[in-house]
Amino acid sequence: MAERVQDWWARRQFSRGVDVPYAVGTYREAWASYPALIRQYHPDLNDGITLTQIPPAADVLLLWQCEAGHTFAATPAEQRARPGRQRRRSAWCPECSILAAPPRVRPAGGARPGRVKRPRALCPRTPDLPVGEPFVSQCAPKPASAVEARLRADLFARLDLTPGFTAVRVARPFFDHLEVWPDILLPELRIAIEYDSPGRFGLEHVGAREDADRRKDRALRAARWEVVRIRTGRLEPLGPHDLRLGSLGARGVDRVIDRLRDIRGPLLVDAYLR
Repeated sequence: MAERVQDWWARRQFSRGVDVPYAVGTYREAWASYPALIRQYHPDLNDGITLTQIPPAADVLLLWQCEAGHTFAATPAEQRARPGRQRRRSAWCPECSILAAPPRVRPAGGARPGRVKRPRALCPRTPDLPVGEPFVSQCAPKPASAVEARLRADLFARLDLTPGFTAVRVARPFFDHLEVWPDILLPELRIAIEYDSPGRFGLEHVGAREDADRRKDRALRAARWEVVRIRTGRLEPLGPHDLRLGSLGARGVDRVIDRLRDIRGPLLVDAYLR
């Protein structure tokens, strides 16, 4: 299972018994044939570890940023397997690839040849706000999980942040809205928290629903928000900051706050502690 680059580096330090398990430049030749990846990799997003210190076969989640500004998480193997190596500079970015090759619109079942199904109109109730702005949405679904409600109450009891926001304005449509509805929004930190469980029958957040979760995360990161998914049961992490938790007691809330410190730094996060 892919792990966060910080955890992978710490494990290498322990197993090799040195502070720098791989010197800068160790894997320079191995990465030389992937100029697009060299441009998209930023040490600042990966705890100061350079790309030449990471083996191309390492099962580690890294953060990348394409020329268009999209930030996304992927392993070296996923990046090296993406198509379009030399055709376009942005070929290694999932969002740019989707925009460059949108799905073909097929005629609706039973429709006459030449007639295509029109795209759904965007919901007009999303307010005209800057991308990334949080707000109270008229369309946001009501919380359906008691565990999620308890986590929200516990977090706002520990952090002096603005409660009540239910949506974030995004740049591109998410289904038929220009907004997404994370489970919990921490506006001052610009972090969204999602609580994911497999559900009673083990069908939640898998398959097509997992694809929608990934789209939602990409939309939030494109709007300059970060996402922490709390994954329960056998759900695997989707992004570099996700947590696998068996329960959400006081210790679980502590782990969530520690992850907020990992993302935004303890100086900022601790300033909001009650």
